[in-house]
Amino acid sequence: MAHALEQFSDGSTGFVSAREDAWHKLGTVTPDALTAEDALSAARLGGWNVRKLSLTARELSDDGVTSYEVDRFYATARTNPVSGATDILGVVGETYHPIQNEANCELLNALVDESGAHFETAGSLYSGRQVFVTMKLPETMMLAGSDAHELYIAALNSHDGSTAFRFMVTPVRIVCANTQALAISQAKSSFSIRHTETAKGRIAEARRALGLTWKYLEEFQAQAERMMAAPLEFKDFRKVVDELWRPVNGADSARTIGNSVRRDAALDVLFKDAATQKGIRGTRWAGLQAIGEYIDHYAPAKDAYARAVRTVSGDSMRMKEQAARLLAV
Repeated sequence: MAHALEQFSDGSTGFVSAREDAWHKLGTVTPDALTAEDALSAARLGGWNVRKLSLTARELSDDGVTSYEVDRFYATARTNPVSGATDILGVVGETYHPIQNEANCELLNALVDESGAHFETAGSLYSGRQVFVTMKLPETMMLAGSDAHELYIAALNSHDGSTAFRFMVTPVRIVCANTQALAISQAKSSFSIRHTETAKGRIAEARRALGLTWKYLEEFQAQAERMMAAPLEFKDFRKVVDELWRPVNGADSARTIGNSVRRDAALDVLFKDAATQKGIRGTRWAGLQAIGEYIDHYAPAKDAYARAVRTVSGDSMRMKEQAARLLAV
């Protein structure tokens, strides 16, 4: 099987690769990790405007040519990214819905939106009838409980109606038709979306089907479970509070002492009596939640906007992170 990468009239090839040289020496190789925009631009995948066109059948006879409108079937077409001409790609039914190449990248980004994954390769096969986009899974992601070392997630699509839109996790880095076929055969998991469906609405389902999780979420969940199982006495909670906020002394002003008394009273109530502690009361996890709740909702603030900004500010986040370290098991 030939590589089947699309080659345009100006001599360029519809393929881009991040960092690694392609074995076939075609397309564009970049020295850096690819963004979605890089992949679409360098692989000539952007602005195709894949669309459906009405079909007309023609019959030749002695009387000339008779044309007939074809019901329930359409031609798929694109705007050629080099020449600007309209290219016919295939014939599809009336329920077929084109998925643009831009959507391939958007859907991959949505699928791995918290992982830091980057685009690795992208290309056009068989004169634009099929396209592929791949991302390399980083160490922050896991596949069904296993580290995702040297695994790729690929989005495969056809514009001629020959295949569904498909996500897959595979150890094969796709660079041509040959490796695409190999990637399909070696896929660890896959998920297909028909061109009649709304692809974006099925991202969560695709993530579950592919078995993708975030490693740091798994680690956070494990830590939270350990903290929920570990008791925390009130006197030990007070020690953590004193680590976070310096205890007052005789040299402090009356205002500082008053603020400290009010803060300690609020924290005591949040730890011992608050309804938000139901089910976790008396644990190290409860201590962390009480401190976070105080910082977010009870610490004095000028107004609601200032409180909202402070909730995600560097100082507040650092204090919560310090509390998590002090209470970790």
